[in-house]
Amino acid sequence: MTVTLADIEAVVDLVDEVAIRTTMEESRWLQTLVGGPVLLKCENLQRTGSFKIRGAYVRLSRLTEEERARGVVAASAGNHAQGVALAAQLLGIRATVFMPMGAPIPKINATKGYGAEVRFHGEYLTQALVRAKEFADETGAVFIHPFDHTDIVSGQGTVGLEILEQAPEAATVLIPTGGGGLLAGVALAIKAKRPDIRVVGVQAEEAAAYPESLRTGTPVALEKMTTMADGIAVACPGDVPFAAIQEHVDEVVTVSEESLSQALVLLLERAKLVVEPSGAAAVAAIMDHPEAFGTPVVAVLSGGNVDPLLLGNLIRHGMASSGRYLNLRCVIPDRPGGLAHLLAELAEIGANVLEVSHERTSTSLNVGEVEVRLQLETKGPDHAEEVLTRLREHGYHVVE
Repeated sequence: MTVTLADIEAVVDLVDEVAIRTTMEESRWLQTLVGGPVLLKCENLQRTGSFKIRGAYVRLSRLTEEERARGVVAASAGNHAQGVALAAQLLGIRATVFMPMGAPIPKINATKGYGAEVRFHGEYLTQALVRAKEFADETGAVFIHPFDHTDIVSGQGTVGLEILEQAPEAATVLIPTGGGGLLAGVALAIKAKRPDIRVVGVQAEEAAAYPESLRTGTPVALEKMTTMADGIAVACPGDVPFAAIQEHVDEVVTVSEESLSQALVLLLERAKLVVEPSGAAAVAAIMDHPEAFGTPVVAVLSGGNVDPLLLGNLIRHGMASSGRYLNLRCVIPDRPGGLAHLLAELAEIGANVLEVSHERTSTSLNVGEVEVRLQLETKGPDHAEEVLTRLREHGYHVVE
């Protein structure tokens, strides 16, 4: 039930057979925010689009011939599914994967593309896990847990060894956290070699099982979860990672949905990196509390498998959360040229009009007035405030 540095070091060559050594990118825009170096460990560029292939390949490669003949079964929202599917394909093992009903389409298609049979069950990963275990009991297939196994934790721990090699000067390492396999493995690897480095897990605040579990000293299951970060939406910590996290992790923090979406948008805009919501959690924590983490900071981008439709929605949500959209109501004279004059003012200050609608029947309006509702695209909060000030200075009654 325990994992050591020796266990992690023992699987490095095995992981190197299938995984790439992902890059460590310097982030100047985050450096400006925190006042010191910030590095991004880009596991979103890993094979299968996340770190999961590391642990999955270690686990499957250690199965006996008899176990391989029975096939494997897994449950996943998508990233572990792809890791298991690819590992099974490379090792010639039959794989069945249970996914929640709302799993992202690209993750579903990729899992099928690697040769696994995909079945759907439940709304959350927890429910899919239960069904996968039942399937294992019914068929004899070997259940491959996404995080609660020593081989899985050992494989994920190779990320920590790479961080130590690529950023030996690191003072803080932040890691997106769901069930805890990645956090446990990275913490074990780092603390064994560099106990002075602060290791911090980051969870979505609407799916954060670890803070309460660590307070009580035992894994505690959440009753419900609501988060866009499906990759870290896990209701209960695993026993194996929990023990390691309890001993080696300095802190687990949480971030809001707004922070996740803002981090995703800025990674796309400033770093030119496509990252899924769960993969952006570490960056979200830095943006929320830039003064809280000693530099140099390493933020692990754990995955990049995001549905294009969801990405579009997240970009819009992230832009709204960061003040890039401005919704307002403005009363203007109901006469020819009234709207044109308002739009000219907005054009003059550089606000882009996305939507316009009129309201003439409100009892709050005087005769000869019309209320215009506008959705504007701005350059950020400061520019949005400039727009409001400009309109008010020119005599418009504006409600944000």
